Amino acid sequence: MEKNYVKINLYNFCSTFATYLLYCMYAIFIKVISYEEDVMKKTLKYSVMAFITALLFVVASACTNNNGAANTASAQPAADNAVVKASYDRGALAASKADFTLAAEKVKSQTGKTDKATCFSCHEGVSELHTRGAHKDLDCTNCHFDITAEHTETPIPENRPKVNMNWEACGQCHDNQMHSFLEVGKHRPARFEKSNFNGRSPNPAWDKLMAPYGFTKEHAATRSHALMLIDQFAVDRAFGGQFQPKNGWNYIFEAGPVWDVLYDAKEKDPNFKDLPQTARAVNPVCMNCKTMDHMLDWAYLGEPNPKAKWSRLSNPVEMAKNMNHALNCFFCHDPHSAEPRIVRDALIEAMTSEADYAKNNLYQSDANKVKAEVRVIDTRSMMDDTEPKMIRKIAILPKDDPRRQSLQCAQCHVEYNCGAGTDLGTGAKVGMNDPRTNHFPLKNALALYDHYFVNLKFADFKNKFSGAMLWKGQHPEYETYYNSVHDKAGVSCVQCHMETVEKGGKLDYTSHFVQSPRYILDATCLTSDCHGTGADKHANWQGKDAEYVKVSTNWTAEDAKYSIDSIKTYTTGKMRKAEFWLAQLIDTIALAERLGVDKATLDAARTQHTKAHILWEYWTAENSDGFHNPELARESLTQSINESMKGYDMLDAAMKK
Repeated sequence: MEKNYVKINLYNFCSTFATYLLYCMYAIFIKVISYEEDVMKKTLKYSVMAFITALLFVVASACTNNNGAANTASAQPAADNAVVKASYDRGALAASKADFTLAAEKVKSQTGKTDKATCFSCHEGVSELHTRGAHKDLDCTNCHFDITAEHTETPIPENRPKVNMNWEACGQCHDNQMHSFLEVGKHRPARFEKSNFNGRSPNPAWDKLMAPYGFTKEHAATRSHALMLIDQFAVDRAFGGQFQPKNGWNYIFEAGPVWDVLYDAKEKDPNFKDLPQTARAVNPVCMNCKTMDHMLDWAYLGEPNPKAKWSRLSNPVEMAKNMNHALNCFFCHDPHSAEPRIVRDALIEAMTSEADYAKNNLYQSDANKVKAEVRVIDTRSMMDDTEPKMIRKIAILPKDDPRRQSLQCAQCHVEYNCGAGTDLGTGAKVGMNDPRTNHFPLKNALALYDHYFVNLKFADFKNKFSGAMLWKGQHPEYETYYNSVHDKAGVSCVQCHMETVEKGGKLDYTSHFVQSPRYILDATCLTSDCHGTGADKHANWQGKDAEYVKVSTNWTAEDAKYSIDSIKTYTTGKMRKAEFWLAQLIDTIALAERLGVDKATLDAARTQHTKAHILWEYWTAENSDGFHNPELARESLTQSINESMKGYDMLDAAMKK
């Protein structure tokens, strides 16, 4: 590590030297071209002085860091879990490959120090998964540390071993997958307002259509899965600006554990007040997509349980401060068997529930649905046999069904209600103790009005200007894609969004840097047996239903981009038209109320507003601009226009009386 610090600081020195050199040259250039000779001399003098000062500071910092690294290294025991300790360099997305290799070797040296049979004597469910899967030869210490004799002899929550949540835990063996997962999509901005001119949301109509919902404050498009927790905590619509980057906007080049990058402004200033134009539109359920740090302390569906540290009723700020790692490998891959899996409890419930709301959802009504093996894990029985049990559920998915990959993505890329709202039957507030605050409908845009407003009698918020009760969508990519042309052809999310990397003409690994296929066409569309030259060497592209493989072959990259852009442009145009009529309806409701139009007519118009809003807003939340299902997008958006027009016409007729 000492050598690494030297390298880091040498790099810092060179970077600083180059920066100040460029600054001096720039200052001199500016003054030369302005013919201010005396000022130029002064500028050169002070620039050089500033550079020398910075040089001394960097050298001193390097010496300090080297000494600190040496002292820290000597203080740590040789058996320390180096993977957990692996540091993140500022500006880097992960520890260097050299550090990573060293850390992995130290962990491997511990293999065999724990008798797996001892662990399996209590963890029976884990034993079955472990012994049947690809990880059967790994030792428990590869992923768990601080396994003490006290725990194996008398297990209690206080001596429970720690779980390695760092990406390096899996990266010990899956190096390429880990480093690709930590990549950042530089083609997407780190932070932006939801209502910008070149996005899916309209400007300036967004605030009128969504007020006063928190999404009108600020939105963040996740740059990558590895940074999604940092991005959520820093965005203004979540925590009122309470969590701020330590190094200002430079945070966009930093990664690692959250609290290495962010700080709590309230801890620094106890009198901190929420920043203007921010919101606290966050709750504990929100974090279920962003992290797994809390999984062993979160009861199924977040139901309040005395044995669970966190629930739907937890303070979101306190919970956030205990989370350090964003989405990791364990979300989609079972760490014990290496099989594909689902851990998001609301998705498992939607797939298995016998409740009326779930019986006719997209998954349960599909005769060809992916068969999942749902397992109940009692995480506390070995420590406490008293009731109520503290359980979690996981769903193991078959490896040989390509559609299971889309289910893995559906854990997050799905519409879900995750917040408080209003009961439309009683008018009472629906709090986070209500099961409706953590469920997946698994329905497309055309069915959501009946689901929320007729069956569950639930609304997210009331529009500030029309008084209509409205729904707030999340990101329903799974439902949008379900039963689309690509889905029926057997194409999964992974096949379009995760590039396959080859060596020597053979598949080496699947990149875990998720991005639009528009940027990786040569590895997706153009290698498929639908649009490309055929996929003889890509087994994951074969076996499609012939009915759906009747499209153009041998596309060029320009052909593929033309197809993608044409669909997205068409859908965006429909969205703009739907927004115009929604805005017209909102304004007309407000005007009609001022003119004294009767309540029954106003309520009927507000119902039209609700229907039109759902059919439109679904597509501002869905991330493909309609590409996942252009036919559904057209049907939904044109219906939204019609619903708005109906509401407008009934008010117009009432005002003319």
